Parts: sequence; C-alpha cells; structure tokens
Amino acid sequence: MQGTAYALETAMIAFRGFEDVIRRVHEYGQEHVFAFWDMLDEPGRRELLNELRSVDFSQMKDLYTRASQGATQQPGFEPAPYIPLPASAGDRLEWERARERGESEIRAGKVAAFLVAGGQGSRLGFDGPKGMFRVGPVSGKTLFQIHAEKILKYGRKYCVSIPWLIMTSEANHEDTVSYLRGEKFFGLDGKDVLVFPQNMIPSMDERGRLILEEPGRIFRNPDGHGGSLTALAGSGALAEMERRGVRIISYFQVDNPLVRIVDPVFIGFHAMREADISSKGLMKAYPGEKIGVFVRFEDGTTGVVEYSDLSTELQEQRDANGALRFCMGSIAIHLFGVSFLKSITGGSALSLPFHVAKKKIRSHAAGGPIELDGYKFEKFVFDALPLAPRNVVLETSREDEFAPVKNRTGVDSVDSARELMTGQCRRWLAERSIRVPGKVRVLEISPLCAVEAEDLPSNLSIPDSETVYLE
Repeated sequence: MQGTAYALETAMIAFRGFEDVIRRVHEYGQEHVFAFWDMLDEPGRRELLNELRSVDFSQMKDLYTRASQGATQQPGFEPAPYIPLPASAGDRLEWERARERGESEIRAGKVAAFLVAGGQGSRLGFDGPKGMFRVGPVSGKTLFQIHAEKILKYGRKYCVSIPWLIMTSEANHEDTVSYLRGEKFFGLDGKDVLVFPQNMIPSMDERGRLILEEPGRIFRNPDGHGGSLTALAGSGALAEMERRGVRIISYFQVDNPLVRIVDPVFIGFHAMREADISSKGLMKAYPGEKIGVFVRFEDGTTGVVEYSDLSTELQEQRDANGALRFCMGSIAIHLFGVSFLKSITGGSALSLPFHVAKKKIRSHAAGGPIELDGYKFEKFVFDALPLAPRNVVLETSREDEFAPVKNRTGVDSVDSARELMTGQCRRWLAERSIRVPGKVRVLEISPLCAVEAEDLPSNLSIPDSETVYLE
C-alpha cells in the first residue's frame, strides 16, 4: 500500500534551536516526517529533531538516486594471488621468518584487536548481544569471554598489553558495556578496552522518502560491517591507537570462536610485505559455498566478490589441474594498517560504497503499523581492499580458524562450532604427543591455558572422562 503511510499534509513547524534542521527537512522534500507532530510531547519533538539533525540529506538523495537506477556494471576480474599453506621446506622457512617478524611486532606493542560485535543472538534463540551467547563445549563460556581470554593470553605470552577495540550497535551497546564491566573485562585492564557503537543510517521508501518507525522516530539501520572503519575513526579509537604506537589492527567478527586474534605468522607476512590490508582466506569446500571470493580486478586492485554476484559458470570454473579457479574464500579476518586507515578516514566520510538491499520495512502510518517496500543501505568492510595499494591474502585452515556460530542447528551452528573446537583441541594434543583417553568425547582447552599447540606442556595428563576441560 505504497504512498499511504503519511496522509497528513504538514505546514512549516517551529521549534526553537532547530530552525536550520526544519528548513533542511523542507528543502529536501521530507516534511512528511512531521505528520504526527501534534501527537508528540516536547521531549518527543526534540528527540525527532535531534535524529533529523544527524541525517545527511544530500547523501540520502544521492543514495536514493543510485538505488532507483539499479545495480552498476561490475568490472572484470580474475582469481587473486594468495600465499598458500606451506607445502615445502622453503615454504616452511618463509612461514617461520614471518612468525619471527610477527612476534617482534606484537612484543613491541604494535598490534591491537578489533572485534565487530553489533549483532543480536535472535537467530540463535538468544535474547541479547550475540557475544553473550554461551558456546564453550564444556565450560559454557560466552563468545566475549573466549575472545577476551585469548587477548589476555597473547598479552601474557608476549609480555605486552594488547588493546581490545569493540564495535557494538545501537541495539546492544549498553548491554555489552554493562556485561563487560560486570565481568571486570575478564582480567583485561579496563583502560585497554575501548567500546563504541557503529553508525546508523536511515532507510528510504520507493519514493525516496524517509520512513517513520514510530510517530517521533525515523527508521534507521546499522551501516554494515564496512561502517566499522568509520566508527573506529569517528569514536577517537583510531587516534588513540596511533598515540599508543599501534601500527596494525586485527579485525575479526564476534561469532567465530576459533579465530586466531593475534596470529604472529599473519602479522609477520603483513609487516614483511608492507601491506596496507591483509586478509585470511580458505579453500572453498564446494563451488556454491556461500562465501565471497578474493579476486583481482582488471585495474590491478584486490577485492572480494560476493557469492551471490559470482555466476554459476564462474563458481564451477576449473583450472588445468581440475581445481576451482575462484577457490579462495573470504572469512572476514583482516589486518589493517593504522596509517592506511587514517588516510581513508581522514575526510568527512569513508570512501566505501553503500550497497543497496530492497526490503520490507515496518512503518508507522495514520492507521497504525504497516509494511512497505524500501531500501536499506550498508557498507561492506571488504570494499576497503581495492583502496589499498598493497594487499596480502594468506591461506588458513578451515578446521583451525573458521567455526561461525550463526544458526541454532545444522551448518554454521552452535553444534558444528563446538565440534570444531573439540577437534582443534585434539589436534593440538596430538601435535604435542599427549595421549587422549578413549573415553573422552567432548574436549575444551581454555585460552588461558593455550592459544596454540606450542603453549601446552608436553607432560600434560588428560583425565579419563567423557568431558574434559583444561585450564
């Protein structure tokens, strides 16, 4: 029922101190947002006007123009080059050199961890920030606790304080801050934990009009994981990292409990090759796997093409050896150079494009709530890759670093993540020649005990029990 959401005609309203906002709303033909003005009390009117003050109306006009014109033509591309897992003595020597360089960078205090944690746990049947979801196979530790304890262990291992940057969303910011404070940041120094919300951007209907979620509130959505870089700069966290001497920011997402947050090999390759952005990738399990792939565009830049934008023909394309050509999948693990981030966030806005998604959006109308067709806008963090003169893509192992917790059951679920966590623990113990009794079914190693196999003492004894937790 398009066009019936705001039937009331509105005259120019007045509210002291907001004359410029009201004028701008009318200049851009968005005065319908005042359709329910008479229903609002003074605090409600002030809240609406403050929301409108934050809207970049010129940007919204440009976004609507692009959305209504449809998708633009994507440039040509080929598979991106990448550093494969070591297969020879020469490879292993290079990886060892990278590890040594990475450890030097970490010890020098040049690395910070950046967690993107704006999501809620609704798909998991959990009411709250996804980071508060309990995923530990034996301990029941939350995602936040697992990540925090890894950072704490890395700090102890390399005798350094590692800053932890956390981007939340408007929906979960207060809950996240309250939880972390209540848990005393899981042993980390509170001065090293910087928490800030991501930016929000309005959605628009098919006529290019802002949408009212409530009589005194416009509908806004988070600006996507690409907005994390803008929020990093806008919050002051990027400047603080530069002040502290941090040169590399390790970016990862909250729902992956296996991620190596401070990986010396990854950091070493990034430093040795003087990269602006480095990314981890893994071999696609099958042609149609729903992960983006690393590509090199025809202008020579590196980027990621989403699985939905890769034709079936390209997904299934094979090389002379029968292997998939577009084989290296992106798993949202990146390193960003602080100087590079400063260069692309120094202006009024980050130079990442907005992507458009047409969605059903809940709106408030004169007769009550309705659903209408509209446009949501968001940025993707991998769109920063083509802006970087120097990129590195490093292959990693799926079993060792990718266990996304997205669904309650099935693929990428809580159960599959716990199985992968147990499997990793078994491999670490086998690597250290530590025997696991046959009775053991579920196994978990606390990050405070080990963040990689070499941290485990070789004389460790595993109890003969169905569930084992090593702390």
